[in-house]
Amino acid sequence: MKKKFSIGKSFLYVVLVGYAIVTLIPFLWALSSSFKTLEEILSGSMNFLPQMFTLENYRQIFIEQTLFPRWLFNSVFIAVVGTALNLLFNSMAGYALARISFPGKKSVFIIVLAVLMIPGQVTMIPNYLILKELGWLNSYQGMIVPAMVNATFIFMMRQFFVNFPKELEEAAALDGLTRLGTFFRIVLPIAKPALAAQAIFVFMAFWNDFMRPLIIMTDQEMFTLTVGLNAFKGQYVTFWNFIMAASMVFTLPVLIIYAFFNRYFLKGISFRGDK
Repeated sequence: MKKKFSIGKSFLYVVLVGYAIVTLIPFLWALSSSFKTLEEILSGSMNFLPQMFTLENYRQIFIEQTLFPRWLFNSVFIAVVGTALNLLFNSMAGYALARISFPGKKSVFIIVLAVLMIPGQVTMIPNYLILKELGWLNSYQGMIVPAMVNATFIFMMRQFFVNFPKELEEAAALDGLTRLGTFFRIVLPIAKPALAAQAIFVFMAFWNDFMRPLIIMTDQEMFTLTVGLNAFKGQYVTFWNFIMAASMVFTLPVLIIYAFFNRYFLKGISFRGDK
């Protein structure tokens, strides 16, 4: 039995290591290419170490490409504010559905589940028309407000709070805390693992979003990084050296967010509140 277990475990490690290598190779090549000249990239060589190491690509995108810092700011601002609003409203909605009794509670929960089955592409055109009527095209609120709540994470937080120990809330009520005070001072601090898992997924959704800013933002100054990277693609030539450098800058915030919330992430994906 031990021998079979050892063989199975060894095979699993081989598969995981192989998958990690296959996943890392494109990233390492992109990182290496960000320090190469355009001529070296177009030469077709697959060398991972640049023959002529240069920081010119990064200097170009930050200094010569004057709109790139603005695109970076737009992406950071939209992702950070959108994530913060999602954490607040999704948690409040999930807590209300799990803990508070009110008329139509079951109907609201059914509606949340129904929204989960609607593809985002279906609401794209109605969303655009509404934003146009409100005058919110080419604006931060046009990107943030329609996406500041998410049915998936409302359901996730509801499942977390269902298992949340009621004794803590009862003790807080005896100490004189209101429902709102209990939520912010007792419930949310204990829900850090679930909030961290939600923060990672929501931030990545905002950060990697391409279609919505492509439709909503028509002014180049309001582009996010995902849309702005297309500026390096011309009709006759594509500046792959600039694209690789910009891609590395684009990847860095996600790595930082994951590293910061990593210790909470594995705890949060269990979606339980009784630990």
